[in-house]
Amino acid sequence: MAHSLHSLHTFALNSQCQNFVEITQLEQLKTQSFSAPFCLLGEGSNTVFLNDYMGTVIKIALKGIKITERENDTLISIAAGENWHQLVSYLLEKNIPGLENLALIPGTVGASPVQNIGAYGVEIAKFVELVEYFDITTNTMHLLNNEQCEFAYRDSIFKHALKNKAVITQVHLALPKKWQPVLSYGPLQQLKVVTPQAVFDQVIQTRNSKLPNPYTLANAGSFFKNPIITNQQLAELLKQFADLPHYEYGQSHHKVAAGWLIDQSGLKGHREAGIEVHQQQALVLVNHGNSEGSDLIKIIKHIQQVVYTRYNIMLEHEVRLMDARSECHINAEPKQ
Repeated sequence: MAHSLHSLHTFALNSQCQNFVEITQLEQLKTQSFSAPFCLLGEGSNTVFLNDYMGTVIKIALKGIKITERENDTLISIAAGENWHQLVSYLLEKNIPGLENLALIPGTVGASPVQNIGAYGVEIAKFVELVEYFDITTNTMHLLNNEQCEFAYRDSIFKHALKNKAVITQVHLALPKKWQPVLSYGPLQQLKVVTPQAVFDQVIQTRNSKLPNPYTLANAGSFFKNPIITNQQLAELLKQFADLPHYEYGQSHHKVAAGWLIDQSGLKGHREAGIEVHQQQALVLVNHGNSEGSDLIKIIKHIQQVVYTRYNIMLEHEVRLMDARSECHINAEPKQ
């Protein structure tokens, strides 16, 4: 039976799925059919349904938080359906800092290791001790340690070897008792008094000033990944674009700001139907309504094309795009 996906993904395109299931108990996973096509969903803040989905959307809504004190750290065990920002806020109230740089990132805890969420110099990979998942091919539960998760920038094993095979059910985070602030990014360097609460408040203020609330103006957050380029590439770019924001990424690479590349390419406010490059933050695409998946594909390709022509960098979308039967990746044909 068709089920509207409009309210199940924050980009809010008018699409439907054939079947919809909400998982609130672990036992449901053992009896759930995972015949293709199916799509696992949290809060839909990093997923866009481009068209009607010809399969089953399975929303993971498992709840529960357990806190275990240890000698040097605190182990937090969180069910996959818990809201990420509410977790960060809840832990701060309990005087358990560490995640404050990751405040206000939309989505669920279960989705957080999949793309190794990160912001303001911190990635969740820094804290993950174990990820618990249900293997749909064997109907069994498994645990992965941090190394086995194969974390990288916006990446993990859940996007590769375990894609469409694993349902994350619980994430175990180890937060050190000795708090060390990470203040390497812009606005955080201006803090006069450095406390976990001050960092949390500043991150929220900065994100609110730049990023539209997806529940008042439909969007999927940061749409493109910050490109990782070689030091040599960066040196060449800086000759022409001296104020290009860049951050060290290992010894031989730098990460550059995708939002800056889009903004400086004059694309703020560019629009296809009701989809627009946000006026305040070029990294965000917003949906004013009366739009279709084809409009979104058109604007993605246009952005990629313009940025490539100007900077010789092909932007990759960070947001998961679902077509009628599977995930798809949009890449413009570069024109020189």
